[in-house]
Amino acid sequence: MPETKTILFAGGGTGGHLYPGIAVAEALRESRPDIKPVFLCTQREIDTTILAPTGFEFIKQPIVPPVSTVSGLLRFWKAWRETKDLVRKTIREKNPVAVLGLGGYAAGVGVKIASLKKIPTAIVNPDVVPGKANKFLMQYSNAVCCQFDQTAEYVAPKDRDKLKTTGCPIRAAITKLPAREEAAKRLGLDPNLKTLLITGASLGAQTINEAAITLLPEMELHGWQILHLSGGAHAEMVRAAYRENELLAQVVDFTPAMADVWSVADLAISRSGASSCAELTACGVPSILMPYPYHKDLHQRANAKVLADAGAAVLMDDEKDKRKNADKLKPILQSLLHDGPKQKAMAQAALRLGRPDAAKAVADVLTGLIV
Repeated sequence: MPETKTILFAGGGTGGHLYPGIAVAEALRESRPDIKPVFLCTQREIDTTILAPTGFEFIKQPIVPPVSTVSGLLRFWKAWRETKDLVRKTIREKNPVAVLGLGGYAAGVGVKIASLKKIPTAIVNPDVVPGKANKFLMQYSNAVCCQFDQTAEYVAPKDRDKLKTTGCPIRAAITKLPAREEAAKRLGLDPNLKTLLITGASLGAQTINEAAITLLPEMELHGWQILHLSGGAHAEMVRAAYRENELLAQVVDFTPAMADVWSVADLAISRSGASSCAELTACGVPSILMPYPYHKDLHQRANAKVLADAGAAVLMDDEKDKRKNADKLKPILQSLLHDGPKQKAMAQAALRLGRPDAAKAVADVLTGLIV
């Protein structure tokens, strides 16, 4: 029996960071049973919620996001030092053959320390515009696995030869969607009605939630039902709004069963985080994308523009005000709800962009580093 080799997956804090890592870990479990994935995640509850059902081992790092206040920076540096101690201990005990950074503040310590110890490293860069953490970590990475070719425009020339356009890894279940009837039954939906999906990703999106419950009572939704992934913090408010307006809606605060969700979705109103874009395109779902408006680099807008330029989505900038958003969204949604040919054309454009084999591609990059 071959000796077990460990690969550390560093990152977490959101589903957008963890789900691509889980997809790669699943691909490795299938192709390389001698490799054991171990996650170095955060202490956020969402990490445990997502990782516990997978069966993969995970270790919670003390790391916290940096905050630009004196007390916030002091907390960050204290947590950074504690995380360095934990990562060094983990490397001594697990003796990993490689480390994969999943992006964000929780990836930094693991990738940097591994690189300094001459352990092969790679990072997943699923957004068009690399974040601060990934820009920093490129110098410590042997390979940078990107979703979009356009990322090369935002990377220093010295790092461009590390870029591999693999796509953004998505879970195997999403590449083989269940039958619509079965998925609809599990979600409490009518398989014979079209489904408008509203989602702000794993944590929900307040401005999208507010825009939806402001607008949808004003819309003609004949033949459509609503599946709204609200996030836990906003679920009761969203449910109450739909009940009050007697709209046919199923509100879910969070679900790991996104294969069911994409199986029933005929049109989506969504953020344009990297994982959302990867799943929309792999599953061929036409979308109205409202990028997260609070990041300085507007990286979600850059993601959305790739889909919009390809004809797979309509890009609508989030105004942060529910009434302004509802007024902007109304003509866009109205034009799409009852235009079957347009929906079909957008779905086909999305599929042309999709890379459903991205998890295997990233797994191949990793195993190529350890051969």
